[in-house]
Amino acid sequence: MLNLYNNEDLIKFNVVEKFVSIEGEGIRSGYPAVFVRFAGCNLSCSWCDTKYATENPKYEQIDIDTLLSFIASSGIKRVTLTGGEPLIQPYIYILIDRLIYEGFEVNIETNGSVSIKHVPRNAIITMDYKCPSSGMEDRMIVDNIHFLGQKDVLKFVVGTYEDLKSAERIIKTFKPRCNIFFSPVFGKIEPAEIVKFLLENGLFDARVQLQLHKIIWSENSRGV
Repeated sequence: MLNLYNNEDLIKFNVVEKFVSIEGEGIRSGYPAVFVRFAGCNLSCSWCDTKYATENPKYEQIDIDTLLSFIASSGIKRVTLTGGEPLIQPYIYILIDRLIYEGFEVNIETNGSVSIKHVPRNAIITMDYKCPSSGMEDRMIVDNIHFLGQKDVLKFVVGTYEDLKSAERIIKTFKPRCNIFFSPVFGKIEPAEIVKFLLENGLFDARVQLQLHKIIWSENSRGV
């Protein structure tokens, strides 16, 4: 249902970048999409690859209609809201509701430390579980896993064997009903090690996924 707000013209979002590219990871990997990256995050992961969005970020304030106009002008119906952490943005649910109401397929990339209970179920949730090497595992809201459905993603970004064991524990304890992805911290662990771990530990419903945008473009490229 559309979340009506009488003064939508007063709503502005702190946007670090907005661009058109392909999905580099997640359930829509490889598909063209429009990305909106918001400023600010409530975590500080050791391996964060978007610190430009979280540490003294440079951003522009964009009103909701201008943002929607940019998205619509692409002609693409897939939209990814990312960050930073999109779910800590003021009025983010108004934007999500507007996008869904206007026929866009919305993917929300969230870090696992913010409740997803009230995210509209016709949005796609791509949720991280922060493993030990991130330094943020104690901030995870594990109850979030119960709200992930068949079209959603639980993603483990792993850089060490300890990370793999933590992910295994979470999967076998909570038995997620969603898609499960393992993604290596770029340059920290070989994908073959992840494959070996999944096979040896019976994690046959999990998928290994590499970040396409870091393969197609350079590791530190922005706007892709």
